[in-house]
Amino acid sequence: MNTNDNRQNAHNEIDHIFKDLLPNRGMAERPAQVALCHQMLNAMLEGSIALCDAGTGIGKTYAYLAAGTVYHRFRAASGLPARPILISTSSIALQTAARDEYLPLLSELLMQDGAIDRPLQAVIRKGKSHYVCEERLERRLGQLDLSRKNWRAGNALLALRSELDMDEAAHLSGYDRERVCVPKVCDCQRETCRYRAFLEDCESGRYLFQICNHNLLLADAIHRGSGRRPILPDACALIVDEAHKLPETARQMFGLTLATEDIRALTHGLRGERFLLAAETLDSSTAPLLRKLARPPEGKPFSHYARSLAAPERSLMVIRRQLHGLLTPSTRRRLDSVSSTVSLFRQGHPNMVFYTEEDAHGGTMLCATISDLTAQLRQTLWRQERPAILTSATLAVGEDFRRFKEKTGLLTDSRVTESVARSPFDYQRNCLLYLPQLPPRQRSAAYYDELAKEIAALLDAAQGHALALFTSYAAMSAVKERLPDHGLRYPLFTMGRNAIHTAEQFKANPGSVLLAAGAAWEGFDFPGDCVSLLIIPRLPFAVPDALKEKERENHPSLQLFIRAVVVPEMQIKLKQGFGRAIRTETDTCVVAILDERASEGKRYIKDVLAALPEMPVTDSLEDVAKFIRSVKGPDYFREGCA
Repeated sequence: MNTNDNRQNAHNEIDHIFKDLLPNRGMAERPAQVALCHQMLNAMLEGSIALCDAGTGIGKTYAYLAAGTVYHRFRAASGLPARPILISTSSIALQTAARDEYLPLLSELLMQDGAIDRPLQAVIRKGKSHYVCEERLERRLGQLDLSRKNWRAGNALLALRSELDMDEAAHLSGYDRERVCVPKVCDCQRETCRYRAFLEDCESGRYLFQICNHNLLLADAIHRGSGRRPILPDACALIVDEAHKLPETARQMFGLTLATEDIRALTHGLRGERFLLAAETLDSSTAPLLRKLARPPEGKPFSHYARSLAAPERSLMVIRRQLHGLLTPSTRRRLDSVSSTVSLFRQGHPNMVFYTEEDAHGGTMLCATISDLTAQLRQTLWRQERPAILTSATLAVGEDFRRFKEKTGLLTDSRVTESVARSPFDYQRNCLLYLPQLPPRQRSAAYYDELAKEIAALLDAAQGHALALFTSYAAMSAVKERLPDHGLRYPLFTMGRNAIHTAEQFKANPGSVLLAAGAAWEGFDFPGDCVSLLIIPRLPFAVPDALKEKERENHPSLQLFIRAVVVPEMQIKLKQGFGRAIRTETDTCVVAILDERASEGKRYIKDVLAALPEMPVTDSLEDVAKFIRSVKGPDYFREGCA
């Protein structure tokens, strides 16, 4: 059979999976999902790099798993060597779901159909620091009196005797984790080493899909680019899900970061090794810096933090000079890393850009990255000769992928193809966009009073069930303080550092209101009536920083820079926030954008409408209340009121 026949058979298999096998299990046939899978398969067959913007609910995970499975069968039919397919995502939940939910169902259907004779399997790959070293574990257990240790932490250590992945050991302390993980140089030579056995199993060829995160993907690319031993096996294709997060991950991988947890971990290590004076000295010298890092950046320049690095730099130099040869290898490496990073951030470097990012806990992280990130991505990730699928719900604005291609170094790559798969959700029926006729005036001294009053009126119109996404924690706090003055009748939650716990509380209290900022713009899933009102007080324009200033140099005028960079990034962020509104085909929601720049006839109204799906638009609170009454059942109106 020739190659053309094999290609046609491969596409026929895609149709069979989505038009016959999955519908037989009660899954709706979605033409856009089928088309997306065909486009992904074409990219694999042709060796191209496919950018696939896949709207919420399209089913992109099944699309790329099916495309990868069929491509594997095509290679076998064409006599090509068997190689795994690499999937990179930034979400642990998605990695686990792909391995334990999506792939097993697809595998079962294909086996029942006779297309395959053995189950499809996937393995999740992580860096060494996630796995336990048996030799170091036994050494650590031998050093401890478990009866005097916190019982949860002690049980977590004992559980590692049968659990290789330390992420599965609840309550394992960071200090213990660092002391029992596989070291950077793994040379124990134990015949029964579980980590080595795991690596051998990963290389055995029985796993069609190898799943990792973006950090490990880039670490492997860096190893390959520098001639070092690869971390991951040679793959016949690469699938990057949540691809919109790849540029930020690359900035961190090709640069350096300094966060509160880095300093605290070093202090904890020094204290654990009984160098108490050194730990106290570091505590004292870093206290002013840590107080600043505990709060979100909120637009503060890098220099605001750099001024607090002088005292830590001096104390770290003294600690290194006095203790370097006395520390355990892991604490010594951490000391070297923190010390060199602090010195770099203090002294600067002509080929690096210094900036701040919000950390995972709502605080600030100091960052430095190379000036030309796109060149590094081209030299490491994209020069590898393999097809690639990059997919997300927020790669494009409308049909335009230019901004994403600029950020990833793919703007001039001739292998790139583009496709947009619209969400199957019925936004015309299930969603209403509210743009107030007289929005709160941002330059008014009474702005937050006006904003709180507008939000309170919306909450009453929608009977609570609301998520408000703020672009700053200061604005969120200002509104939180004022809402009670407007007769707030619903349980109110504010998402701070313990975001996951707050999100669970919000879900557990139907009808309540959640005020959030930062990471809440993406990654949190609130299906059903939980979020029936999504409020966006201000358009999510990025705060100017050193990265933007550097990029500004590439544009002849500020106006062109705003159009080419600032507005597209706002639109993509707006899409991410909007994605919190409708999570399933039956969800219904009002989306309220209260920024005066988005009102009728204003500067950014066309940009806002271009970024969002088509849906009815109103400027009437009465219409909001009427919409809610028309789409919600009786139980909805009994929830939430205090």
